[in-house]
Amino acid sequence: MPAEFSLKSNVVDLAAGRVFAAEVRVAQGKIAAIEPLAAGETAEGYLTPGFIDAHVHVESSMLVPTEFARAAVTHGTVGSVSDPHEIGNVLGVAGVEYMLENASHTPFKFCFGAPSCVPATTFETAGATITVADVEALLDNPRIGYLSEMMNFPGVLGGDPECLAKIRAAQERGKPVDGHAPGLRGEQAAAYIAAGMTTDHECFTIEEAQDKLAAGCKIAIREGSAARNFDALQPLIATHPGMVMLCSDDKHPDELALGHINSLVRRAVAAGTDVFAALRAACQTPVEHYRLPVGQLRVGDPADMVLLDSLTEFNALRTWIDGELVAEGGRTLLPRVEPQVANHFVASEVAAEELLLPAMGGENLQVIRAIDGQLITESFSTEPREHAGFVTSDPGRDILKLVVVNRYSKAPPAIAFIRGFGLTEGAIASSVAHDSHNVIAVGVDEVDLSTAINLVMDNQGGLSAASHSSGLAEALPLPVAGLMATGTCQEVGDAYATLDKLAKQWGSPLRAPYMTLSFMALLVIPALKLSDRGLFDGYRFTFTQVLS
Repeated sequence: MPAEFSLKSNVVDLAAGRVFAAEVRVAQGKIAAIEPLAAGETAEGYLTPGFIDAHVHVESSMLVPTEFARAAVTHGTVGSVSDPHEIGNVLGVAGVEYMLENASHTPFKFCFGAPSCVPATTFETAGATITVADVEALLDNPRIGYLSEMMNFPGVLGGDPECLAKIRAAQERGKPVDGHAPGLRGEQAAAYIAAGMTTDHECFTIEEAQDKLAAGCKIAIREGSAARNFDALQPLIATHPGMVMLCSDDKHPDELALGHINSLVRRAVAAGTDVFAALRAACQTPVEHYRLPVGQLRVGDPADMVLLDSLTEFNALRTWIDGELVAEGGRTLLPRVEPQVANHFVASEVAAEELLLPAMGGENLQVIRAIDGQLITESFSTEPREHAGFVTSDPGRDILKLVVVNRYSKAPPAIAFIRGFGLTEGAIASSVAHDSHNVIAVGVDEVDLSTAINLVMDNQGGLSAASHSSGLAEALPLPVAGLMATGTCQEVGDAYATLDKLAKQWGSPLRAPYMTLSFMALLVIPALKLSDRGLFDGYRFTFTQVLS
């Protein structure tokens, strides 16, 4: 049990909307007293409740939960609403149990959900299925706090019995249901929310968010490593108090090392948002919505709090969870836990010849257009570049070959073309490919593509970069489900930064090339994406042709 201590600070009272100098006494992990200071007494910094990431896939940090926690607490984050959907797609219920077991070794307050869509669609090969019965059993676990994002919004709108049964299971147990409906507006958005959704983190315009708010849905404003919606949506923090939260969704380790939810609060206040409104979105609303066991800096509450340097910069000087000092001066005090390894990976070598696409007389090449900072894509048709009877990448027009290879069994690669990655040499590949996490790669030629893919295969999962013209081949192994490393945030972040730098040296203008690549297989977000089974039209929800 943490020792008793007291701290004289400027206490930020979110309920009353005031700041006052007080002595805060902590005993047995809880706030024992908050007593105003006498005139002239010195107060240190600003004490607030700890920050909450209102929607995150811990796996996308490439860190196991205990390592994610060690990094997050340095920025004042004390808890997260965590969807284990990624590892669920690889290992099923056993993957969710892996996250729960690893997280049990840290005081960080993880609230895990029961994945609602594993596999995400029937148009891709996943490593597992999570059934209605599985969801019911997970929701009966007190450590599972909600039903994770219901991505199959067409199924919900169409009355799919399995979707509705999972929603009903959460409602019967009094647990919230997270939504996921990118671009859904008006009557369709209202109907989707009326089916039981309580949150949505996929809005990319303020008009979309306003439609969903009007239907009674809370909005989690997302700012991750690839999807960046904060600037578009941040005015909602002021206009819809109590209905807005802050989240990262997907955060790579190099960026997590630099900042977390505190960075979003800083940006909101810098943009003119009232500091109490910003802190409520970061500290209070997610705790209330998900009924998290996280203190709110009141007498009797768990001492989950952060000492900030100011109410403009929001740098965490010290962080406590249940009265335990877990970070100080940017340094984590949580002990390292050596993680166990669990995986589902059938490695199969891919030859360059397998990545050739016969021209077949096609006059139009359907091309995905990746958008920096967004998960949605656009599409266009153009004349294909051909050589020796095959359609090839055309780096001069930034049209590169995109490949997805089944990681669960030997199967022919799926091939498409994409604009936006900007590579003029080399290829990059990853076994982080939402949501089924097959191996995805983009590159300028078949030799580099096969080298990059085989590096991932050889490591039973990971990220890679390869260029035969530069004589380079680098990999970051991800032995835990092909999604997470076993190292620290610093170690994994440094290795990731090396690969990220190579991708950018080879021409990519994207802020996060690997994170963007990982979403090019996410079929539930339009317009065009690529699964291991072929090119997919997210608007018509059906496969489509690369060449026509």
